[in-house]
Amino acid sequence: MRKAIMLLAIALVAGTGIYYRTAGDAGKTDKKTAKGTPPVPVKVAQVEIRDMPEWLDVVGRGIASESVVIKSRIDGQVAAVPFTEGQHVRRGDVLIRLDPADMQAKLRQAEANLARSQAQLAKAQADVGRYTALRQSGFVSEEKVSDIRTVLQAAEAATLADKAAVDLARLQLGYATLRAPTDGIVGAKLVFPGSSVKINETTLAVINRVQPMHIGFAVPEKHLPRLRAALARGKLPAQVTVGNDSRNVTEATVNFIDNAVDAGTGTIQLKASTPNDKERLSPGQFLSVRIALDQWHSAATLPAEAIQQGPHGAFVLVVKPDKGIEQRKVTLVDSREGTAIVTQGLQGGETVVTDGHLRLTPKSKVSIKPSPESVRGSK
Repeated sequence: MRKAIMLLAIALVAGTGIYYRTAGDAGKTDKKTAKGTPPVPVKVAQVEIRDMPEWLDVVGRGIASESVVIKSRIDGQVAAVPFTEGQHVRRGDVLIRLDPADMQAKLRQAEANLARSQAQLAKAQADVGRYTALRQSGFVSEEKVSDIRTVLQAAEAATLADKAAVDLARLQLGYATLRAPTDGIVGAKLVFPGSSVKINETTLAVINRVQPMHIGFAVPEKHLPRLRAALARGKLPAQVTVGNDSRNVTEATVNFIDNAVDAGTGTIQLKASTPNDKERLSPGQFLSVRIALDQWHSAATLPAEAIQQGPHGAFVLVVKPDKGIEQRKVTLVDSREGTAIVTQGLQGGETVVTDGHLRLTPKSKVSIKPSPESVRGSK
């Protein structure tokens, strides 16, 4: 009996302790609730108002300003290919030599025929003079003098024909040496010593002129009026990059709009030109082209990470003076290179949240994290 009374007393004491500890914890929770939810740390940025270019991004392809396919103007056999593949050539540089033996023989033959014709012409001229004197003395008839003059005219014509044959043979001999018709970069060797070539058929080499360089690209037809208006105002600038490498931008100028829209694709072809002094661009290369169609005047600019997407479109979280937040719908017109451009919904100088969105609710308060620049400045 005494043992049971002691166990009951111990249980009462333990229960009292638990009650007081639970009551104490509840009191602490009530105090924490009374203090409210702590502010959410976020990163922010200021909205800036400025003029921004309105860009149109398309994909283009490099085009050589001049592309020449070298072919022979005579039949022959390749004797030498003195150029180096991929080298820069100047107009007049020797690219290929054909075996000139046949052309040299034809030239000598033509020169011999010309010499014979010239000799016959000299004889005919002398005969005309002699027979004219004899006719005046009455020793020959007028008919004989006419025959001699006809022979003279035939000799003159034969001499002219032989001179033309010599010129042609000399010209064909010159065709045995193929020279670069323009400045540029020569491609791979397509023939080698001993190869036979056919007149205007066998491709011997290809030269591409890359300074300046053209960039061809297609633009949707809906932009055509604005493109023409931009060209009417003056130069239409463009920026060309290889892939997405924004560190190496090549400046170009749009200088050609085709005269018809492609009915199959609904696009129109354009060309831009750039000096390509450093030869960053090559013919056939895929390129990213950015055209400045117009300007956004007095547009709000902010970091792109501040823009959020919801069921009703783009919005931002604006920090109010009391450190509360406001969800505000905006009209996003462009976002590139980490900067968003907004035409409606924001004012200059307003503060927007750039990091920490997921922890925020409509009734949240925020605390602003110091930026790395301010932390370095305080040090």
